[in-house]
Amino acid sequence: MAIEHDYFGLLESGPDGSIFWSENVELGDQRVTVDLTAPDQDDVSEAALDVAAAMISSLEAIDAKSRNAMVSELDDRTSEVTEYLLQQQESFGDELEDLLVDISGDVHVDIIRSLQLVSMTILADEHGGSDPFAVLEYALDPDDADAVLLVNLGSDGDVQSVTSAD
Repeated sequence: MAIEHDYFGLLESGPDGSIFWSENVELGDQRVTVDLTAPDQDDVSEAALDVAAAMISSLEAIDAKSRNAMVSELDDRTSEVTEYLLQQQESFGDELEDLLVDISGDVHVDIIRSLQLVSMTILADEHGGSDPFAVLEYALDPDDADAVLLVNLGSDGDVQSVTSAD
């Protein structure tokens, strides 16, 4: 079986009924891998695909909202965002400044601004539910798969949480 959508084209299911779509999307000077997945195509609605397409099309705004959510967690010294930033400072030491795209004097904000959006995974079967519909993966060093921040979005586009991959 297959699902056809204006944005995604023909989404064919695998032998187990799952669907998967992947594409690289330009965001400024970055290439972001966008994956859409669902374990069972029967759980994917046209509305879910429409929301997914809208999210991909507005990736710049979603990125800004995600970074603002990270900044809002800086007040909490025990947040996963703060812990991640402290780990990055310790890990990179004096070389950290070489990775920053802007130096404002607030090193934590500068790190958040410098994070690269590596990927966006859309869990199309979670539309309208309480579990994340989309997960954005950010890294200061995209080659270090363990040192990432994950921003979980609901199908309404609101940030549900920001967590580290640890």
